[in-house]
Amino acid sequence: VQLQAFGGGLVQAGSSLRLSCLASGDMFSSYNAGWFRQAPGEEREFVAAINWRGGRVLYADSVKGRFRISKDNAKNTFFLEMNSLRPDDTAAYYCAVETRNRMGPLSMRSAAYDYWGQGTQVTVSS
Repeated sequence: VQLQAFGGGLVQAGSSLRLSCLASGDMFSSYNAGWFRQAPGEEREFVAAINWRGGRVLYADSVKGRFRISKDNAKNTFFLEMNSLRPDDTAAYYCAVETRNRMGPLSMRSAAYDYWGQGTQVTVSS
């Protein structure tokens, strides 16, 4: 599975961005998907996850109410809509899929995800 993330950029605080992640292959509809981020000098942290059908979601407390994850299985793509962006949202954002546990609970652990995209930079200025 290859993942390619798009949509990062430089924006002002309070703005919105929409990240996309395009997956290869024909099994995407059976995968859970997630977004993580990593700021310079920091560990990679969980942002949001969505189950294979798109019916269950999970968010980090820091983004709850501001970010929204969604999945379009017909287009092999999932999204992260980010609103009310803050300078502390500045990071490289990585998309990932979990292929082995679609019926289980969504995971915040990066080790649970099998395939990763290359990352897209989001910079929020104050």
